[in-house]
Amino acid sequence: MPNAASQDEILIVNEHLALHAVHERFAEPLFALVQRNKAWLQKAMNWPQYVTKIEDTRQTIQSNAMLHQRGYAKMFMILLDGEMVGVLSFNQIEPTNKTAYIGYWLDERHQGRGIISGALQTMMAHYAQTGEVRRFVIKCIVTNAASNRVAQRNGFTLEGRLKEAEYLNGQFHDQHIYARIIDADA
Repeated sequence: MPNAASQDEILIVNEHLALHAVHERFAEPLFALVQRNKAWLQKAMNWPQYVTKIEDTRQTIQSNAMLHQRGYAKMFMILLDGEMVGVLSFNQIEPTNKTAYIGYWLDERHQGRGIISGALQTMMAHYAQTGEVRRFVIKCIVTNAASNRVAQRNGFTLEGRLKEAEYLNGQFHDQHIYARIIDADA
């Protein structure tokens, strides 16, 4: 079971925005947020269609809490003035390579306000400073303009295009792969 310290991990972005480590207490608000945003989330991600009951969210939280604790992934709830508005995560961390694969999504009504960028900068700075991660990667389908802009605005370099690398909504899509390296010594 994850220890209390990892469950209470909080990264402060600014006076209005904080990242709270995954915890079971977030199951109900996260489930509600996914349900409210399911239609547009499904345009860019495959998993929302499988979230049909709160137990689905609770199980996801439990497995992510264990991965968070062990350092193989990190999942944070994005809270704006105490209201959950999205998720920012390292979906996978390769400890040997100090590489993290970033995932994020934000409530549709809160988009376009720099929330993801602020949260992402805070999370990357924190994990670069601890030395746990130095290479940060964003993979997103080429047609997801918002995700591509997040990578571009946050200093990521486009490293390439992966042909038909993601299956979504009945078809294969090309992915862009972006990366940014932040050395703790820099």
